[in-house]
Amino acid sequence: MQRYPVRASHRPNLALDRLEPVVREHFGEAGREGDRTTAKFGAISRLVVWPEGRDLAVELTMDPKVPEEVARETIARYNRFLEDVTGFSSKERAKRLRKAAGS
Repeated sequence: MQRYPVRASHRPNLALDRLEPVVREHFGEAGREGDRTTAKFGAISRLVVWPEGRDLAVELTMDPKVPEEVARETIARYNRFLEDVTGFSSKERAKRLRKAAGS
């Protein structure tokens, strides 16, 4: 499980009724399991996202046996999804995760 910080301006996206449409927009389909939103797409065999305080919690299971172009498209969509929900680019997320690991 990975937790991603969310910009204050993007925290309303953590509400389930707003999170599910964003998942659907990026991955085509979305389901709900209790207070969690689920999806699958391309190399993602299972994606589960939910709000955890001020953060976005993500459980991700990838299929390593997909063609390289499918993997690239999946990663690009996943990064765009995270940027839409959290408000942070992949570069900003990586910098924050490195900083958090160092403290």
